Amino acid sequence: MTRPKDLDPSSNPRALLGAELRHARERAGLSQEALGAPLFVSGSFIGQLEAGTRRMHLEYARHFDETLGTDTFFTRNCGALAKSKYPDHFAEAAESEAIATAIREYAPLLIPGLLQTPGYARAVFRAYQPTAPDSVIDELVTARLERAHILADPTSPLLWAVLDEAVLRRVVGGRQCMAEALRHIAALARKCRIIAQVMPFTAGAHTSMGGSLKLMAFDDAPPLVYFEGSGTGRLEDDPATVVRYELAYDLLGASALSPQESLALIESVAEDYAHDDQP
Repeated sequence: MTRPKDLDPSSNPRALLGAELRHARERAGLSQEALGAPLFVSGSFIGQLEAGTRRMHLEYARHFDETLGTDTFFTRNCGALAKSKYPDHFAEAAESEAIATAIREYAPLLIPGLLQTPGYARAVFRAYQPTAPDSVIDELVTARLERAHILADPTSPLLWAVLDEAVLRRVVGGRQCMAEALRHIAALARKCRIIAQVMPFTAGAHTSMGGSLKLMAFDDAPPLVYFEGSGTGRLEDDPATVVRYELAYDLLGASALSPQESLALIESVAEDYAHDDQP
């Protein structure tokens, strides 16, 4: 049998690896459930690997090579594709984000990474790593801004962000930096490229006071929810969990200011920062 060639990293490597997995599984006459059972993962998880929405870990790759008779194809390519410019706890979420058709995010403290300006991102990373060399901060900022390239498409993915009012009021990088950052969000909203809402302080308690929340939907795979903390992150595909947090996000949107009211507030705060007269 001819051994499959290594994948071309210039394309979408995770999707290509998933396509190879589907081809090899079907050639072996196995269902998704049968392939996943020895790994104690569901058939839907195998489907997500095949669709490219989940990252293939090395232990899975070794099992696939042994079960499907693919020599070391999956092991080799899995190792190569595991290298990421993002922190380990966020790498898989960033890869899923890049192929999502819809992203819904609640941000309690900071402007979401996809919406950050260079100055804002730099201030965030410098706060996280106050003694890091400038070259390290430059690399982090570049990687973060590259993620935002998905917004170059005029329609996909749908990006809906609910920002806590604390995001607007916390001065990150100085007042002029905040003016620029908020104007950037307002410009995207005015171009109808994103939906932005603000959760005002006056709303009181709400469904996501425990932290940030990101929901991602895909064309050919089940949705995912991502939770992130300080230096940690968890990607979850359990259907009941996803449904619970989809409801939480719906309730967030219902409690937040309308998109029109939110845009007015964002622009007003930006102007206050720009004129340096906000109390």
